[in-house]
Amino acid sequence: MDIERETLLQIVISAVAVVLFVGATITASQMYLDGSSVEATGGYALIGAIGLFVVFMTAAGLWLERQQF
Repeated sequence: MDIERETLLQIVISAVAVVLFVGATITASQMYLDGSSVEATGGYALIGAIGLFVVFMTAAGLWLERQQF
């Protein structure tokens, strides 16, 4: 099975982004855990992680679109 270079790059970038996102959400939720719930500051950290994920995926998509394969 041959995968084009562009498809492989898309898969790698997406996988890295998802792993970083999951790591950031786990880290934020563990750092700000208060008993059985997350503190308000932890909620802001989780929202920041979601925002950074969206920005990263947008930037990666734009970069990939502009590449000449």
